[in-house]
Amino acid sequence: MIKNHEFNSISVADGTELDAYIAIPGSDGKVPGIILLQEAFGVNHHIESIAERLCTEGYAVVAPDLFHRTINRLVVPYTNFSEAIPHYQAITKEGLSFDFQAVYDWFQQQDIINKDKIGSIGFCLGGRASFLANARLPLAAGVSYYGGGLDQWTDEAENLYADHLFFWGGKDQHITAEVVETIINAVKKAGKEYTNVVFSSADHGFHCDERSSYHPLAAKEAWAHTLTFFESRLKN
Repeated sequence: MIKNHEFNSISVADGTELDAYIAIPGSDGKVPGIILLQEAFGVNHHIESIAERLCTEGYAVVAPDLFHRTINRLVVPYTNFSEAIPHYQAITKEGLSFDFQAVYDWFQQQDIINKDKIGSIGFCLGGRASFLANARLPLAAGVSYYGGGLDQWTDEAENLYADHLFFWGGKDQHITAEVVETIINAVKKAGKEYTNVVFSSADHGFHCDERSSYHPLAAKEAWAHTLTFFESRLKN
């Protein structure tokens, strides 16, 4: 039995099991689904809060533990990235693709889900993962917040299924303007639909109110844009 607003186990085709935080709105009708993809710091309080916020907007949300092949449900402080490094480095396209498919298949098995209205959203590591999810699954929308390392996967741009929304911080020292240009040029060259938003005064991680780089105005405006983007593509 699936428990709502809690972690549940989902079987993956490569023989592994992943835990995922699942939040499903109360509804008499069918609702869209969103795959929510974590930062390098795990499916933590911030990611759970994003799931709840999306749930209150009428979306069923599944946030899978992307580190499950090396450690179960790791959560580390934002000040201790070094602890996450070995698990972050163990992430592969193949493993992520298995995980995306497992969550997508789970959505397809739920009576409450509008099965052709599935989207993805991710932050940092999850921003890169959300881009890949959009290239692996027949999604209706994809969103990436400051996707670290996304420039290494620009070869996937030609495989994007759905419109993709990108957010970046103009003061981000990890993801420079040149890196953003590389990514967007690849999407443009592939002829895919996209929206690109740069907040000039924001830094990496600007959306998270649990990080020192939190930028309230950029976070508020990005979230409003995100909700409009999803509503236009997942609810119509």
